[in-house]
Amino acid sequence: MGYQHTLRGLVLSTGLLTTALMGTIAWAADYKQAPMLDEQVKSGKIPAVEQRLPEKPYVETMIDGVGKYGGTLRTTILANGDQYNLTRTIANELLVRWDPKWQKVMPSLAEEFKASDDATTYTFKLRKGLKWSDGQPFNADDIMFWYEDVFMNAALSPAKNPTFTVAGKPVKVTKIDDLTVEFKFESPYGLFIQQLAYGQGHLPVIYPKHYLKQFHEKYNKDGIPALLKANPAAGDWVALFNSKVSLTFQPPYWQNLALPTLNPWILTVPYADSERVVATRNPYYWKVDTAGNQLPYIDGITWAKLDDPQLMALKMTSGEFDFAFRHINNSTFKSVLFDGQKTGNYKFVDVKDLPANDAVILLNLNSTDPVKRKIFQNKDFRIALSRAINRQEIIDLVYVGQGAPAQVAVQPEHELFNEREAKQYTEFDPKASAAILDKIMPKKDAEGFRLDETGKRFTINFMVADVFGLSYPDVMQMVQKYAKDIGIDIQLRTTDRARLNTMWAANEQDAYIWNCVGGLSEVYTDPRCYMPFQKADIFFAMKWSEWYSNHATGEEPPQAIKDLMAAYDKVNAAVTDDDRRQKMKDFLNLSADNFLNIGISRPMPKYMMTSTNLKNVVNGIPITGNLWHPAPTLTQWYFDKPTK
Repeated sequence: MGYQHTLRGLVLSTGLLTTALMGTIAWAADYKQAPMLDEQVKSGKIPAVEQRLPEKPYVETMIDGVGKYGGTLRTTILANGDQYNLTRTIANELLVRWDPKWQKVMPSLAEEFKASDDATTYTFKLRKGLKWSDGQPFNADDIMFWYEDVFMNAALSPAKNPTFTVAGKPVKVTKIDDLTVEFKFESPYGLFIQQLAYGQGHLPVIYPKHYLKQFHEKYNKDGIPALLKANPAAGDWVALFNSKVSLTFQPPYWQNLALPTLNPWILTVPYADSERVVATRNPYYWKVDTAGNQLPYIDGITWAKLDDPQLMALKMTSGEFDFAFRHINNSTFKSVLFDGQKTGNYKFVDVKDLPANDAVILLNLNSTDPVKRKIFQNKDFRIALSRAINRQEIIDLVYVGQGAPAQVAVQPEHELFNEREAKQYTEFDPKASAAILDKIMPKKDAEGFRLDETGKRFTINFMVADVFGLSYPDVMQMVQKYAKDIGIDIQLRTTDRARLNTMWAANEQDAYIWNCVGGLSEVYTDPRCYMPFQKADIFFAMKWSEWYSNHATGEEPPQAIKDLMAAYDKVNAAVTDDDRRQKMKDFLNLSADNFLNIGISRPMPKYMMTSTNLKNVVNGIPITGNLWHPAPTLTQWYFDKPTK
């Protein structure tokens, strides 16, 4: 069974899938390399380019044509907890990938892939001659190391990533030969290829066995004590291993310069305490252009680490960056950035942003506080808080009129749009809200704040990180006022993303505000805001999501949530496009019934800025939480004029 994916839905074709390479393969004798590598080849430090490339390199089609080598791409990153920015820029190497327009899945590290007719078994044939950035071979043994020694190791992976599970049952991976692996599921998983093409599909290909086995108890039990002595911060071998790599591209991945990678650029200055992050080209990168030039074109990338999005925008207008997108790509900064195009030597490029909502209140339904847990899990409480919010006032004052009042929902232009889910409980009606709360928490203190069942003031400690340029501190100050008007005490706790990461990983937060993916067809594969689904950034019911991935972990949810999970399992199991679409509509209706999160504003238009000298930049590229950007196309960007 073959698979394609369009912005209007999933398209399936019948028959066994065997996918061919893009472009035309150049003869090995015609391969060329970046001039910066010439001296390393001449000195014998690295082999000739044809020996570094696989037998059949991935051939990237060009947008503007064959590019030029050289230059350093200057961009920016927030100073705390923004490692995802690095991921989006230089870490999108997967077994399969979406094409730049997000219209179909195609081979990547896998030269070919196929699926069984019952959508339970998937086979991948790797490119022969692939190499890690240190020149060591990448083959099926690396994937099996991930599967057997990381994914199936209870100490390293107590909760299984949902990309590789169906109905709580993990995949079984088998090595067929040195270049071929089989992924087999107990029940149909019609969305696996699409899931694998998103960012979470990186897991099987970021664990170089030859390097990481020294930190694994199975392979180096006798040597671990000495390694722990040399790394006193790690209390055991599990912590030691996790300090060298990360399941979710967290800081260890971006601070370990020794970790081999398949990415186009490799770190030389890590994401740590320095004022910038630096990466240089990977001489063993496995893609070429249509003329046989080894990619990438750009020699290196530098990220200036800044604490404030306003400073990012200022430096963009002064010409200090060649590319910027994240944190300053919305109406808050648009007028300033638009006026600064000439002095900054950049232009605007359209971005098709795909969120289900730009600002979402996420109450922790699995709070460790039993009183708060009971109230947060009460749907009527969530309805009351939702109806107390004046969304249009927030949109007008904070987002300068860009957006529309909405809950978490698929966008109106998509065939899966659910009007009830999008509009329910969005009408500003504080009187109706107060009437609901009078039944839940009728008693108030002298200041008019409601008391919980223990007689104490009911207070929500709200964690607020200023991320994505979406002005969350300003939004939450307004929500705090609306909540006070109905007797709910919200205390704002300003934090950065790194601290918030730590809190939600430990299930310590009462609530926080974030954006939500799932605005277009990616809702099929990433329903994290529509149900408890364990993926980075969205943790409103962590214990339930852990249970969904592995029933032996986490906390069994109530029947209504289990019914919602079962409805999504049916989406996963569907084999035909029509069946999947109908089951997805059923799932979204059930999600609307549960009303788990409180949305504020439908996404506003997004954009990015690129130097006028940059070419091969896709205009209108889609982006979402797991559809990383601009990594899928950045290898073909090039400077038309020389840069420093």
